[in-house]
Amino acid sequence: MRTHDTTTVHPVAVVSGIGSCLPPRVVDNDAVIARGALLTDPGWIRARTGIERRRHVSPGTSTGDLAVGAGRAALASAGGVRPDLVLLATSTPDHPCPATAPEVAHRLGLGTVGAFDVSAVCSGFLYALAVADGLVRGGVCAAPLVIAAETYTAIVDPADRTTAPIFGDGAGAVLLRPGGRDEPGAVLATDLGSDGSGRAAITVPGGGARHPRHRPPPGPDAHFFHMEGRAVYAHAVRRMTRSSEAVLRRAGWGAPSVRAFIGHQANQRILDSVGDRLGIAPAHRYGNIRELGNTAAASVPLVLADPAVHRAVVPGERTLLTAFGGGFTWASTALTWPDVTPLTEEPDTGQPTEHADDGPPADHADTGPPTEEPNTGPSAEEPDAARVSTATSALAPAFVPSSPL
Repeated sequence: MRTHDTTTVHPVAVVSGIGSCLPPRVVDNDAVIARGALLTDPGWIRARTGIERRRHVSPGTSTGDLAVGAGRAALASAGGVRPDLVLLATSTPDHPCPATAPEVAHRLGLGTVGAFDVSAVCSGFLYALAVADGLVRGGVCAAPLVIAAETYTAIVDPADRTTAPIFGDGAGAVLLRPGGRDEPGAVLATDLGSDGSGRAAITVPGGGARHPRHRPPPGPDAHFFHMEGRAVYAHAVRRMTRSSEAVLRRAGWGAPSVRAFIGHQANQRILDSVGDRLGIAPAHRYGNIRELGNTAAASVPLVLADPAVHRAVVPGERTLLTAFGGGFTWASTALTWPDVTPLTEEPDTGQPTEHADDGPPADHADTGPPTEEPNTGPSAEEPDAARVSTATSALAPAFVPSSPL
């Protein structure tokens, strides 16, 4: 096993492995319409969101199953390094209680390592990455495994025209290690933010302490995912743009120097707007929304895991990640492009098995209301079709080459 110099006075987290896991079931726009008897057509969905197809889990496949697959792939990508911590970003856990991460760690054969969930909806992966980076810098851990996994088909109403066409299922993961700032894959700066006044714009109203299941629900569809598309669009563009600007300042980078821009894959027009406002050339924007839809917290690591993007971006080049999610929450990360080979695995639907030997862990100023914008979902007026860029192709089971957004 290779060893790395961690004697730097202030080490940073470096990406040492990347993995992904996607359900094999591909669902195109025609199938989504038929499943929910939606009053729309495939071309309308494609023009409004940039989405042509997405992945759905089969009955019996859970978020944890996807997380185990992505985590195992990331560990193989890193050469079999043993993690000493597992963070799982998800808003669709296997159970309200306990957290899903400990079972994922158990199924990965990691024994009694620390493990916990991070819930920041679509910003979850970048929140978890920021936490893991801080723990590495502080010397708390040396090999955190950061996974983002979602099964939004579990909470989206198939008959809801504003959300059913948008979301898909999937998982992505990265393994980190301590290293130097000049290494490929080094996490150099982060920015986190939230605004709880927007909590009702992206929500599942029922099932929590506010509206327990044993009491009458606040509405007939209270246990489904709800989204106020217009408000979300406006906030997403503004918050991701300003968060990106903040993290670029912290990294000491100008936007034109960014060679890989990956935004949360929510809506193609949102991605276009953020990229345009930042001044990042379209040739340096990457994504997979056309093939995978919106996979919530998993969307950013799934783009990171696309081998076609790795063929297009040179290790060490400046990379900007940004996301926006429910809460509201938002986050951005500046890192250099990793020098790793991403791997993928099928979902692991097996039950947990006993781990015989725990073994040692690895060594160690925003003002004013947002302007009104088109709905994130397919419920607002038609956009100019010329504004919809071509999104990248998707991953696994056989990776398909992708192109810039």
